[in-house]
Amino acid sequence: MDRSGRPRLGFIGTGVVATALAHGLTDAGYPITAVHGRNRRRAQALVAGLPGAILAPSCQDVVDAADIVVLAVSDDAVASVAAAVRWHPGCAAVHCNGAASLDLLRAASDEGAEVGVLHPLQSFANPDQAGRLMRGSYFRVEASSERLRALLEEMASAVGGHPFVLGADPTLYHVSAVLASNYLVALLDLAASLWTEWGATPEDGLRALLPLVRGTIENMDALGIPGALTGPIARGDAGTVNRHLEALQALAPHVMPVYKELGLRAVSVALAKGTIGSEQARRLQEALDGPDALSGESEGGAGCA
Repeated sequence: MDRSGRPRLGFIGTGVVATALAHGLTDAGYPITAVHGRNRRRAQALVAGLPGAILAPSCQDVVDAADIVVLAVSDDAVASVAAAVRWHPGCAAVHCNGAASLDLLRAASDEGAEVGVLHPLQSFANPDQAGRLMRGSYFRVEASSERLRALLEEMASAVGGHPFVLGADPTLYHVSAVLASNYLVALLDLAASLWTEWGATPEDGLRALLPLVRGTIENMDALGIPGALTGPIARGDAGTVNRHLEALQALAPHVMPVYKELGLRAVSVALAKGTIGSEQARRLQEALDGPDALSGESEGGAGCA
């Protein structure tokens, strides 16, 4: 600990997450003592912005210089990096992997170190916007001791985040994050690609769609789910859905599985919102899930009596 009572921090890894956390914690008054990364140029650039930090020649030098060592390396590298150094009681190893528990740091805990997780629930595409996005983000915190848990919660709060303890296996939590963030990017890539059918570019499509996405997010923030749902399914407009399916079958059949799967989920949301009744839901489900998705003549389907 330094004279202020705050733990001395060390970073192994110099990527976007490490850079965002190191700068945010430095600005909050935490001492960063040492940084090590395989990319020497990036490590030097990070250290240059951290008063008092040294460019450590090895991972072991970081462990020897810090009270809490943040292993902000790739998910697959955490366990091997933890196993490659000597740990000791009184220090702590912390990883930033959203999908993993403390088990990744077993090598450190076996040598008497406290172990923890500090995972920012945010999408950091580049260092320039990472620090801004951290403020207001949620941070999953897990720790092998109450002392370390409290320290990690203080660190998350210090950079403007909201710490929380999951209390369950983190895999589904990470699936939730991937669906909401990574797959949103994939979904917009798919949506923007349709613009080529009338001579525009995917870039044109993305520029046009982003204001719509921002408006939808604002609606969800203000109204929640299901209140923010709009569009043909929210209105019970099975005719429009069938026209969509006809166009997709003719021009973009690869999009149909995604459209149908999300459409069926939207039917459930619309029912919860109360803007459609069971008969409208049945017609929509027949269109989206029946054996003949375009004729609407299915006798089976998911039915919502």
